[in-house]
Amino acid sequence: MFTPAQMVLMPDGKKLHLSHGPIDIILQSFGPSTEVQKSYEQAINFFPKILPGLVTEISDLRRPYSKGWHPDGLVSRRMKEACYPYHDKFLTPMAAVAGAVADQVLEISLIGRKLDKIYVNNGGDISFHLERDHLLTAGIVGDISRSKINGKCVFNFESPARGIATSGWKGRSFSMGIADAVTVLASNAAAADVAATLIANAVIADHPAIKQEPAINQDIDSDLGERLITVKVGKLDGNTIENALDSGQTVAEKMELAGHITAAVLVLQDSFRVVGSPPIGLISN
Repeated sequence: MFTPAQMVLMPDGKKLHLSHGPIDIILQSFGPSTEVQKSYEQAINFFPKILPGLVTEISDLRRPYSKGWHPDGLVSRRMKEACYPYHDKFLTPMAAVAGAVADQVLEISLIGRKLDKIYVNNGGDISFHLERDHLLTAGIVGDISRSKINGKCVFNFESPARGIATSGWKGRSFSMGIADAVTVLASNAAAADVAATLIANAVIADHPAIKQEPAINQDIDSDLGERLITVKVGKLDGNTIENALDSGQTVAEKMELAGHITAAVLVLQDSFRVVGSPPIGLISN
């Protein structure tokens, strides 16, 4: 069983750290001090309920998406909703879990509050709220093993995106593709989370430097079961990189055209593709 939820202010006294099992959140509210304090109290009161609620529905959350499934929890409902646009593809609601948690914590923190802005960063999947005349800047990291910021997006009130998510074979979740990172901007973090997963899965190639194995070899409880996930990607030639990115870009462009995402950045071994128009942002290699 998981240890009790940990909820503390960080040393800077400005950010709230919420941790429970696999959930690890940094939350920061901006505005009058009393409003900020109340938003933190609301997050703290709600946060310990998230993981137990997900655990009660975990068997359904790990099954392929089904229109006939009617989840009970606030977070699981968000997970189902985020998967709906892709109901004809193999997908489990777990593809949206990190983003859905961020979205729900954000909503709870905002109830009745007057804040200038707030962000909830759940392990890199970010949900945020902005009032007019306020900005949020997010860095884009193309390779998590280097922790180098390769670009940035600057969001304002008019920006359509309110969620950011990143997926790739080097991340904390399994990927069936070979992208180092796919960062997606969407209307909320759950929608961005699902889209990033699917785009990253589509960045794929057949090459001897790529090693894959069944997901259950890495995690017996994986929702991907026997499906192959990427566990190693060696040095790839230019044509392989470009072809793999082409495949992912095609999927991302269809999502952007359908209105499911606002933008995406695909990265594979220092090669970048940008789909859509990142808001007021600068994307640089």
